[in-house]
Amino acid sequence: MKIESTLQDNILYVRLQGDLIGNPDSQQLVDLVNSKINDSVIHCAVDLSKVRFINSSGIGVLVSLLTKFRNRGGELVLINPSEHMRKLLIITKLNAIFTIAEDDAFAAKFLKESV
Repeated sequence: MKIESTLQDNILYVRLQGDLIGNPDSQQLVDLVNSKINDSVIHCAVDLSKVRFINSSGIGVLVSLLTKFRNRGGELVLINPSEHMRKLLIITKLNAIFTIAEDDAFAAKFLKESV
């Protein structure tokens, strides 16, 4: 899995590419988020548009990240998940927990309003 990140308007944008299936890439993602949270970043937008496959470990990572941001008074938004991932979120009822944005602009607007 390839991970790219940028910080814009105090929002961490994480762009994932490949398969989100756990170890060692997932640990790299968690470490990245932990370092940004320690720098007082409390909002995150995770772009899933280029994630081909996700398993239960990958979902666990996303839930863990959401929990980390919410525990700091912030929020995490998923950007443009694939149809497969949307169905998985519905089946697991995680669509009621995660906010899904169609693009960066909607994610930024939502996160700025959630302050």
